[in-house]
Amino acid sequence: MLDEFGEDHLCLYRADVLNRPSLEKARSSCSDDLGVPTILVNNAGIDQPPGTPTESHQLHEIPVNMFSEVLNVNVAGAFLVSQVFGEEMVRCGNGSIINIGSLYASVSPDARLYDHIDVDPPFLKPPAYGASKAGLVNLTKYLATHWGPYGVRVNALSPGGVLGDQDEQFKDKFVARVPLGRMAEEHDLIGPLLFLASDASSYVTGTELRVNGGFTAW
Repeated sequence: MLDEFGEDHLCLYRADVLNRPSLEKARSSCSDDLGVPTILVNNAGIDQPPGTPTESHQLHEIPVNMFSEVLNVNVAGAFLVSQVFGEEMVRCGNGSIINIGSLYASVSPDARLYDHIDVDPPFLKPPAYGASKAGLVNLTKYLATHWGPYGVRVNALSPGGVLGDQDEQFKDKFVARVPLGRMAEEHDLIGPLLFLASDASSYVTGTELRVNGGFTAW
């Protein structure tokens, strides 16, 4: 990234999305180096708690602390970051907050996508992930209605499945459910993200932009 943008246009700061003092320090450093930040992308999130055993659980056996930790990072973390940075946006009367949602904010994971995985009990996509992303989309609407009068827009960008190192059987099953006939690639998300961050979307707030190739159109 430094090679592409140069040191004058890119600064990195370490912070914990659940630690207000670290976020306030990052905000202060960013303001000193680059000016008051007016674009925030809440992209931090987890599928399940780090270090959690990868073996499957039956639904009724999932520990509630595993569920709550995902919600804590994915929803409470985004809320806290939005509070810290949104405060300055409200003060200066300008800002765009973009929360990264998910396909699974709108629909439940299809267990048939994973039925080729040979484990007992059968593989189970963690239920907290979709619940957290649905909560994040609702939080988006809440923040949008409260901060809109101060010139701060808040939207959600919800990607579908992004091509990565998934196994071929999963890819084939997933693509069969996508009207555009392929998984997303990283570049497919750049345009929608820039749209929500820029003045091109100056009259757009409280919206979830679904970038999933039509997966949720069925």
